[in-house]
Amino acid sequence: MVKEERLQIIIDTLEKDTKVRLDELSTLLNVSEDTVRRDIKELDSQGLLRAVRGGAISRSPIPQHYRDREKYNQQHKQAIANKALQFLKDGQVVFFDGGTSVVALAAVLPKDLKITIITNSFPVANILEDHPSAEVIFAGGRLHKTAFTTMGQETVDTFKKVRADICMLGICSLHHSMGITSIIYEDAQLNNTMINQAQKTIALSALEKINTVEPYYVCPVTDVDVIITETTPDDAALAPYRHLGIEVV
Repeated sequence: MVKEERLQIIIDTLEKDTKVRLDELSTLLNVSEDTVRRDIKELDSQGLLRAVRGGAISRSPIPQHYRDREKYNQQHKQAIANKALQFLKDGQVVFFDGGTSVVALAAVLPKDLKITIITNSFPVANILEDHPSAEVIFAGGRLHKTAFTTMGQETVDTFKKVRADICMLGICSLHHSMGITSIIYEDAQLNNTMINQAQKTIALSALEKINTVEPYYVCPVTDVDVIITETTPDDAALAPYRHLGIEVV
């Protein structure tokens, strides 16, 4: 079997199972584990998967630039946003991060909801500019031009000064054993702060981001109280999270 065939089989197997193991691929491809390890390293360098100890798992399929992400899977984001509304009540103080599912939630907030939102997202702030009942505190800092958010120590310090009722967290990647991860180092640090400063964390995640991983670690998945996806809670992909005691909506 030529190398290109091996690489394609690894990708096809990963798409089906969301994870692959060195020993299983070695048997499937009839090559040594060292050969499989080199193949996985090459695919990782191409951004097609994420190499982990003993094998590989899927990377998040979402585009990186905000302009591309805001147009991606809009129907799923709308379904997630509508589900998330049930957790918001008058008088709450809530963190909104820069995820596009969180932006979708900001767009459907009832006009009579009396809530205080702390955010580092320019799109969230822009949407809530005309909301008649929502107070908005914007966390300043350095502009991240790809994410349309602020980042850096000044941003982190703003969130550290608040004890929020809820953190609404847009998910980049979420895995039951690898935790929550991000493609941006500073974003991972900031999300960790937001989670630590909130009494309850709600992860807004399209199903395709479940069981994927990115380079920068945010927290263990058990730091999340609720996971909201566009599908039904009994979806098989969500079973590991239900078993961990996380509420799935």
